[in-house]
Parts: sequence; C-alpha cells; structure tokens
Amino acid sequence: MQLIQQNPDLSAYLAADDVIDHRHPLVRETAARLAEESVDSYAYARAAYEYVRDAIPHSADSGDPRVTWRASDVLEKGTGICHAKAHALTALLRAEDIPAALCYQRLTHDAGTGWCVHGLIAVRFHGAWHRQDCRGNKPGVDAQFSLQGERLAWVPDTGEGEVDYPALFDAPHPAVLDVLRAAPDRPHLWENLPDSLAA
Repeated sequence: MQLIQQNPDLSAYLAADDVIDHRHPLVRETAARLAEESVDSYAYARAAYEYVRDAIPHSADSGDPRVTWRASDVLEKGTGICHAKAHALTALLRAEDIPAALCYQRLTHDAGTGWCVHGLIAVRFHGAWHRQDCRGNKPGVDAQFSLQGERLAWVPDTGEGEVDYPALFDAPHPAVLDVLRAAPDRPHLWENLPDSLAA
C-alpha cells in the first residue's frame, strides 16, 4: 500500500500542538532519557516505540477506566487506548526531530458485530514512511518496530470490511479526537469509538 501524506509540507510532521505536545517538560524529559541511551536516531525511534508499547499499558488490556488523549497525559498517567499511545509515540519522535504521522485502520470490533477505527503511526526514515503499531502486545498480538516490512498488530481483512487507510495525518483525525475528548471513561469511549473515518 502506498502511504499518502495529507500535508505535503514535511515540517508539519514535526509540529507540536495541544495533543502532540512535545514541548511539554515530561515529553522532553522522557525523550532526553531515551535519547541518552540510544546511539543514533534509528535506535532512539525503536527505544521510543518499545517504551510506549511496553511501559504504557493499553487501557482495555489493563482494565484502566481513565481516558487520555494528550501525549503528556499518556506519559504521566501511564495509560491509554491505541490512539492515545500513538499520540505519545508521535510526540516522542517529533521531540527528537524525527518526522512522525498518525494513521488509521478500520477493524472489526465487539466480537465481529461492528467496526472501530484503530490508531497507529508512521515514522519517516531514509526518505520513506514506515507504519508502526504501539498499542501493546498480548496473546495473539506481536507488533514490532520494523523498517523492513510491517510488523503491525493486525492486518485488515478486506473481505470482512476492514480497511487500511493510506492517509498520513499531521494531527489526530477529528472523528477520533472528538470522541476521546468527550469520553468520561473508557467503557463509554469503547461504546462510542468511530467506526470509520469520514471521507
């Protein structure tokens, strides 16, 4: 699949905003600690990915009812769903001047009775974008950082209506962000996740 930058200006994928708040002290401190242990930008990107994937539990896996959406809050509270964790990883990458984009899949949800939008990221190395999924591993899910072929949590089944969206966003999609911001807790969020991205 050919990934498509929604914004042709690559600098947009380094920008900070209210969600990808990579100028926040906690984001900067976390990035600096990970960078100190890394020999180059590739090692840093892998370390940041593994930190978000492994040290911040997916709230549905852990049963945490709290909803986070701002990158610094994800790092502070140590919890989030896939979208929140993608925001945190994007902020950590941009904090070290590595272009990062948000991207999405449409997957089956609630034991196949519906769909939901799943969040992941893409990182830019060697003039190309590479998708990564930091939602967190569990039985049946073995996502890995890779620039040589994708190692995502899930591969969409197009026959079942699942979709890989090719668009790379410089900011969270409003359909996702609005639901995250409005949710009082994760059970409510789980019932109200968008089932597709508006065209």
